This record gives sequence, C-alpha cells and structure tokens, in this order.
Amino acid sequence: MELILKQDVQDLGFKDDIVTVKPGYGRNFLIPQGLATLATPSAKKVLAENLKQRAHREQKLIDDAQKIADTLKALEIKIPAKVGAGDKLFGSVSNIDLSEAISKAGESIDRKFITIQGGIIKRTGPYNAKIRLHREVVIDFPFEVIAEAK
Repeated sequence: MELILKQDVQDLGFKDDIVTVKPGYGRNFLIPQGLATLATPSAKKVLAENLKQRAHREQKLIDDAQKIADTLKALEIKIPAKVGAGDKLFGSVSNIDLSEAISKAGESIDRKFITIQGGIIKRTGPYNAKIRLHREVVIDFPFEVIAEAK
C-alpha cells in the first residue's frame, strides 16, 4: 500500500515522502491518525507540484539549519551528574538533559530531534548524539558527562 505522509513518522519517513507499508498499518493506524493519505495518481501529481513550489523555501531552511549546525559544532557541552562508586551515575542522562544543556548554551533544540547513541547514559565519559536539524542536516554532536562537584 502506497501512502503519502502528512507528518514525519519515526522510523518510516518524513513529511511528503511516498512510502510503502503493509495495508493494515496504513488502513488502521496511519490514515485514521491523520499521518498519511493514499498515494493515488492525482495525489502524486499534486504532491509533485507542491514540492516544486516548496524547493526554494526549502533551500532557505537548509541554509538556516546549516548555520545552527555550525554554532552547535563550536559548543563544548559538559553535563554534570551525581556519581556513585566509580563512574556510575545516580539516575541517568538522556536527550532531555542534553537538550537543556544546549539551551543553556544559547541554542534551542527540541529533545525529539536528539538521538543519543545507546539510548540513556548511566556512566560518566564522552558520548555522541545525532541532532537532526532538518531532513538533510544531521550532525554528530560530541558531549561529555562529568561528575558533579560535591
């Protein structure tokens, strides 16, 4: 079943992508939730025309995302956390904590666009995260989890 996505869907595609899914997933979840529509020939033509018109605006968005990516690459983020025996954390550090640390440094990044490799962090040390600023602008963002000063 071919569908045109109306919104970004995690692990499936981005807005205005034409995707192929199993009929049950499309009919019972994506279409009723308003996340997709059927990819009929006329809908594909309308989509192609909309994408042509949007190409110029899209380039400006990519340029803006690239500027934000350059400022993020210049940042050096260290997240303090309470530490127990050795380097093990009390609790964990997640994309929410990283988003807050980046916000304190001056850039506002929504937590849903941050993916920490390995999920949540339970130990101190250097880590990497992927930050998606645009569908075509994804950066690797190094940061460090350090012991909180007592």
